[in-house]
Amino acid sequence: MKTPARILVARSDKLGDFMLTWPALATLRKALPDARIDLLVSAPVAEIGSACPYSDGVIIDQGQALMGLGREIRQNRYDAAIALFSTARVAGSLLLGAVPYRLAPATKLAQVLFNHRLVQRRSRSEQPEHVYNTDLVYRFLADHGIDCPEVIQGPYLRLSRGERDQAEQALRWRYRIPSDARLVVLHPGSGGSANNLSTARYAELANRLTCADDVFVLVTAGPGEKAQAERVAQAISAHPAAVHASCEGLMAFAHVLALADMFISGSTGPLHIAGALDVPTAAFYPRRQSSTALRWQTTNRPEKRLAFSPPENAQETDMDAVDMAAAATMISEVLLRVRQR
Repeated sequence: MKTPARILVARSDKLGDFMLTWPALATLRKALPDARIDLLVSAPVAEIGSACPYSDGVIIDQGQALMGLGREIRQNRYDAAIALFSTARVAGSLLLGAVPYRLAPATKLAQVLFNHRLVQRRSRSEQPEHVYNTDLVYRFLADHGIDCPEVIQGPYLRLSRGERDQAEQALRWRYRIPSDARLVVLHPGSGGSANNLSTARYAELANRLTCADDVFVLVTAGPGEKAQAERVAQAISAHPAAVHASCEGLMAFAHVLALADMFISGSTGPLHIAGALDVPTAAFYPRRQSSTALRWQTTNRPEKRLAFSPPENAQETDMDAVDMAAAATMISEVLLRVRQR
């Protein structure tokens, strides 16, 4: 096939799902440095999608009429499209957009609307989501006779030194964080993504953290999560704590996460922003097959990645069964040896 000059990559679901496309996008950009690569994304992730260094533009799926979305795609005259997750809406919009090459996972009825498919069986959760995404990019490159580069290693989202310094100065001044304190960012909200720890368990974990340096716990909250964050912060007694409600957009929130010496949360979107920044992460996952730590693995380096799930003798979604004492010990060890500076 002719080398595509204009490519649309679609992943129009939640924030965490979108952040796990960045290794695939980085690989695609390395293979085709001169191509125009646009993204089809949902409205909530449009801001951070526009900041993705591996793409040139975004088309926002705002729930508009399918014909209208297809018309916008058609106007851009794409040579190819890769749907990293197959839905009937995405499939229909690419078909109406007259994209000649359309690749997606071979799953669900929507696959019949794509003229190229890759069998992945993601429901088995045999490898990380970001690897499934990258496999589709490799298939796309192979179909077009393009050499496949090695997977690009993170961090996938980078801030300049000036951006980091400015953000750190503002954050430490706002919350009176001592300059030598280790910053632990704890995000107890889940956005409805997966089973999560209770507020009491998050507070217990924070109270069990130990470090040779002072520790400051910043409890973050997304839309509608401030009251939950405040309950956690009020129950933390071992370390100074404050609540940061994210209300200035995802990139401003990313600037906060980039300063963390450790980020702690359940399996949710902010976790994967932290992973893309290569911040040390500690994540809590249910043991359910579709939600495992392997399937939703973060994209930071392995030595910066901790994952905890209920033990085998507990129900797969019983997050109260996670051993907080053991988790706190492991997190404290990472906090002692790794510093994001």
